[in-house]
Amino acid sequence: MATTLDPIAEFREDHRKVRDGILAISEALTKKDIAKAREILGVLNELTGPHFRYEEENLYPALRKYLGEYVDQLYKEHDNVIETAKVCVSLLAKDSLTDKESQDATNAAMQMLIHVSNCDGLAILSERFTAKEMDALSTSFATSRKAGVPLLDWADTIRKNK
Repeated sequence: MATTLDPIAEFREDHRKVRDGILAISEALTKKDIAKAREILGVLNELTGPHFRYEEENLYPALRKYLGEYVDQLYKEHDNVIETAKVCVSLLAKDSLTDKESQDATNAAMQMLIHVSNCDGLAILSERFTAKEMDALSTSFATSRKAGVPLLDWADTIRKNK
């Protein structure tokens, strides 16, 4: 395969980074370290934008041949992650958090781990793609990364307009 980017390896590495980011933001939220939580949320926003875009525009449609209508659930999971991220942004715009806000935000962040775990399992199906399909996925992943549109910007503009 003459690809410049291994989409499966990159996909899985993104999930590792998101997993670690979610665990770190959860810890920061528990400690009410708003500055640290904002920093981590910013990193996650930058990382997940190109990743979600790649998934929704290229990977999920390609996986439909294996998963059928289940792919629709993956889009819904993205809806939930995006909404959770927006709630976190709103909370972290404050100077301080109540105990309840801190706990609710931590719980919401931890719920995103479920999507990361479920989504990472898609890599095993991706291994069944042909070399031509893998080349197309490689190109599309690289294109999404090069565009570098953060998650919340992508969700409110490009995704919303589709």
